Amino acid sequence: MRAWAASLAVAVAGVAALWVATDGLAALTTEGARRLAVVRDAPVVPPRRLQTMDGGQEVLPAGDGRASLIEFIYTSCPTICQSAGTAMAVLRDRFATAGLATQVRLLSVSFDPEVDDVPQLASYGERHGADGSIWTIARPDPEDLPELLDTFGVTVIPDGFGGYEHNAAILVVGPDGRLHTILDVEDVAGAVAATRRLLP
Repeated sequence: MRAWAASLAVAVAGVAALWVATDGLAALTTEGARRLAVVRDAPVVPPRRLQTMDGGQEVLPAGDGRASLIEFIYTSCPTICQSAGTAMAVLRDRFATAGLATQVRLLSVSFDPEVDDVPQLASYGERHGADGSIWTIARPDPEDLPELLDTFGVTVIPDGFGGYEHNAAILVVGPDGRLHTILDVEDVAGAVAATRRLLP
């Protein structure tokens, strides 16, 4: 009887943990749960200054009526950050063609600000066609990085070879300064649609 009760207690604890981790079984992964929580809660993005690839500054969130589409990268990444850069270039062109260039901005934000100095940011921008008008490459103050990663739910783990394992996504922040949507980096159409819904 005691063994049965112990087994039942373990099973209940397991189901409870699964319920919490999957947002009430609505998501099958922690990434899915993160995305559902953002849609439900629309967390406020804390105001922080970023240094851009031209040595200037941007403020996150924009605070000037524009929506912001953000990705987190490191410039020496040989894989997913390069694909993300290609997706941002496509987004830049889509917003320009749609006449929305003055209502949005695209930011590729380095989570390796100690290494990614202004010349590194500029080099990455040049390789991917970011000219600073709609899309720019930037880095936060290292002291602000943990809070930014936490706000956006970005996980960064050193890979032991000088690089990082990290989750990649397009993060859509509305003119209201809240994070509304998280999308796969390849989901350009979804990012444009989500942004249109947030614009006046």
